[in-house]
Amino acid sequence: MGKLSVDFGMINSDNIEQLKKINQACFPVAYGDSFYRDMAKKSDENLCKFAYYSGLAIGAVCTRVEPIPDDPNGRSRLYIMTLGVLAAYRNHGIGSKLVESVMEYYESEKDGKLSTVDEIMVHTQTSNMDAMNFYMDRFGFEKGELVENYYKRIDPPHCYVLRKTLR
Repeated sequence: MGKLSVDFGMINSDNIEQLKKINQACFPVAYGDSFYRDMAKKSDENLCKFAYYSGLAIGAVCTRVEPIPDDPNGRSRLYIMTLGVLAAYRNHGIGSKLVESVMEYYESEKDGKLSTVDEIMVHTQTSNMDAMNFYMDRFGFEKGELVENYYKRIDPPHCYVLRKTLR
């Protein structure tokens, strides 16, 4: 199949069940109803979106802007909460296109709406080498600190913080 051509679409209350299905298929953890309510209400279509192939939602990224803890200058970061692509559509560039779309939005707004954003980060389970390689090899993220017992109901429960400095 090679690289697939996809369209992006916003996440909202009309299609939030699609996001639940994608996340249930892609992740070993279950996200609570509050996560989905927040995504349906507050999602910025530039940071949280579906990837559609032939009209079918096959992947999604959910990103938010959050403060960098203990930053004396009140700076922010983009935090990738979830990035998932249905198994049958992996290795066709969909995840890369989703991350690239978020990065392109950052570039277009780094002097505007995202002027306080200095980095992008994601938590990745210590055993998930595919995800670590994806972020580090394709996007230049660096492996940071180990967070012990980050996950509650999966083994191993530990994760690494992966981050990329944007400015």
